[in-house]
Amino acid sequence: QVQLVESGGGLVQPGGSLRLSCTASGVIFSIGVMGWYRQAPGKERELVATITSDGATNYADSVKGRFTISRDNAKKTVYLQMNSLKPEDTAVYYCRKGIFSSIYWGQGTQVTVSS
Repeated sequence: QVQLVESGGGLVQPGGSLRLSCTASGVIFSIGVMGWYRQAPGKERELVATITSDGATNYADSVKGRFTISRDNAKKTVYLQMNSLKPEDTAVYYCRKGIFSSIYWGQGTQVTVSS
């Protein structure tokens, strides 16, 4: 079955950096769109960044210039490099894969930005 496993979350001070990873199994990784979404307490899940199979990227305005999404098809992994983190970036971050008409989600990883 399809599995997306996130890692790399944690507690970081404002201005710090984290790199999230999401490794896929049970699915053709090299095609389809990979994305990162986040959900803060009391808020709806929102798009953070996406990357297509040919490397085209899209970012939420709130993270442009601070976050970078990338993918390694050989490792079946998508990354989210997060720099200049702010307290408002605190959320559970989810990995998402869209392929053909199917959508898959990871279990999420907590990112907390606090001093």
